[in-house]
Amino acid sequence: MPTDMPNDNPRPDSSPDMDETVSDSAPEPVSANGQADPDDAAAAPPKADPSVRPKIEIQDLNFWYTDTHALKGITMNVKPHQVTALIGPSGCGKSTLLRCLNRMNELIDGTTLEGDIQVDGQDIYAPDTDPVMVRRRIGMVFQKPNPFPKTIYKNVAWGAQINGYTGDMDDLVERSLRQAALWDEVKDQLHSSALNLSGGQQQRLCIARTLAVQPDVVLMDEPASALDPIATSKIEETITELKSDYTIVIVTHNMQQASRISDETAFLYMGRLVEMNPTEKLFTRPEKDRTEAYVTGRFG
Repeated sequence: MPTDMPNDNPRPDSSPDMDETVSDSAPEPVSANGQADPDDAAAAPPKADPSVRPKIEIQDLNFWYTDTHALKGITMNVKPHQVTALIGPSGCGKSTLLRCLNRMNELIDGTTLEGDIQVDGQDIYAPDTDPVMVRRRIGMVFQKPNPFPKTIYKNVAWGAQINGYTGDMDDLVERSLRQAALWDEVKDQLHSSALNLSGGQQQRLCIARTLAVQPDVVLMDEPASALDPIATSKIEETITELKSDYTIVIVTHNMQQASRISDETAFLYMGRLVEMNPTEKLFTRPEKDRTEAYVTGRFG
């Protein structure tokens, strides 16, 4: 890491709009020698818009893999019907945070979570909350396409079937494929193997499979990182269209992608939330030096 790595203090030339920016009223953590420790500096919670109730509220979230403190005091809100992007260098905690939102990290031995995550005001980690129902309500699309070795139709219908769906399955499959912008390409081969599709088509099929169980929130962990530019463009168009019906949280290493498709962006570094703001503001007028250094490519 360069010795002149910027800290998380506000940029001197920034002129924050107090209606939409991160508050800097919280004191910087201080190390034993009395100096501010930039690696322990976390962003103050973004100021909430009182007119919009958050879809997801995260309060003082800490997470450990055995003795490794992966997330440190994360506090942030995710607004409904928006795309929220999580960016930051490898190992900063983006995917860990994403998996906390539907309790998938519980499937890993030796993990510990402290803090509060609420979806529509309900604590998803409450003792009486069924994690299977949480994952049904908060779907996940992974980095690598993972279609089942079944037909296209059965891939989409499978989740609905095991969850007891009793409606018109043909209609559900068509609607889900249309939402994933795949219907026109596969409508004449629904009973062919999903493994015959291209990588980009397989990823959109996985999106359709997620939508078929009718979630409220869709989590995406670098969904286009393994795809070519044309397939990536189709995935991005699909994400943009889906936000009218769903709340979307996406992890991406591609900052151009984050700037194109997201409404808000959160920058994480070493397990801490450094800054969260509307995407255009974060990329053009970041409040923290470290954010500015990252989005301009000075480190990554």
